[in-house]
Amino acid sequence: MNTNSKGLDDIVVTSSELTLIDGFRGTLSYCGYDISDLTSNCSFEEVVFLLWHGSLPSINELDNFKAQINQNRNIPPQLISLIQQSPKESSTMDLLRTCVSYLSSFDSNLLDTSLEAKMNASIKLLAKIPTILCYSERIRYNQEVIEPNPDLDFAANFLYMLQDKLPDDSFTRVFDKCLVIHADHGLNASTFAARVTASTLSDVYSAITSAIGTLKGPLHGGANEAVMKMINEIKTLENTQSYILDKLKKKDRIMGFGHRVYKTIDPRAVILSNISKQLQSDQGGILYDISTEIENIMKREKNLRPNVDFYAASVYTMLNIPSHLFTPIFAVSRISGWCAQILEQYADNRLIRPRANYVGPKSRTYIPLKDR
Repeated sequence: MNTNSKGLDDIVVTSSELTLIDGFRGTLSYCGYDISDLTSNCSFEEVVFLLWHGSLPSINELDNFKAQINQNRNIPPQLISLIQQSPKESSTMDLLRTCVSYLSSFDSNLLDTSLEAKMNASIKLLAKIPTILCYSERIRYNQEVIEPNPDLDFAANFLYMLQDKLPDDSFTRVFDKCLVIHADHGLNASTFAARVTASTLSDVYSAITSAIGTLKGPLHGGANEAVMKMINEIKTLENTQSYILDKLKKKDRIMGFGHRVYKTIDPRAVILSNISKQLQSDQGGILYDISTEIENIMKREKNLRPNVDFYAASVYTMLNIPSHLFTPIFAVSRISGWCAQILEQYADNRLIRPRANYVGPKSRTYIPLKDR
């Protein structure tokens, strides 16, 4: 029996041991571990190991895994030159996609189909994507690039390379939680794109290039930047209600609300809301207050709850991260989930080839060109 579902809503296309989402209960888990437990207790590196190997690492396994990441952070000088030659006004996501594709040229084991080779490619991408992003950001603004610090873990090293100073421990912990929250989320659009590419037995770099191109779309990865733009336009807590109600009256979309899967609250939004509240308490400001006011209005007027993008906007802003980097940072984290999903696809592969329900004209009679 053929099932026609626009956008593949609720169509099961594969089995997976990675991420369980219960949209009705509002829960999310990686390999059986609840997302709140992971963000409270695990580093990002531990979560990546979990997604790639199916279990949390021992101390020795984690140390070795961190060492592998550390050893692969540097990028080829040809890639730095490519970044330097790119137009300053070019999209960061466009540059990131191009750089990942170019990286494949430097992998001597690109055509090796073994699991070990694919795992090594995944480690290289996990390690190098933050470097690409930080280098491109600093070059864009004519700043000296900051080389990776071998003494820093993943989250701290990224903030250090981006901001040219050792981050506060509190900022590092918050950013690390954000990376964990965004690590994987089932067959979202970019992950599905990656698995489709991998299902053709193309290489890991090609699959990740597909994922980044998909993440660039504003309906997938760009919502958090749009949320921050909205908050900046609102400016004050007093303006919030009139601004949102006016948008709703015009039937404008309020970004950061609703989710294709969650029928109740997005559990990631709950965690980020608490982080945003704590950051405002520590730093001052009104970003959290405006955000909660928007949330209350949307719940009252549209019965919609915030998704992961909504509170991510205020959190990243209070971490002094510019809004045009919100979506690329999504990729810095999601590379872990993309690679996990790709590795799972390779392990039990079948070419992904869905069908379309044809609704066009039928049985048309050909008319010669001279008679048309």
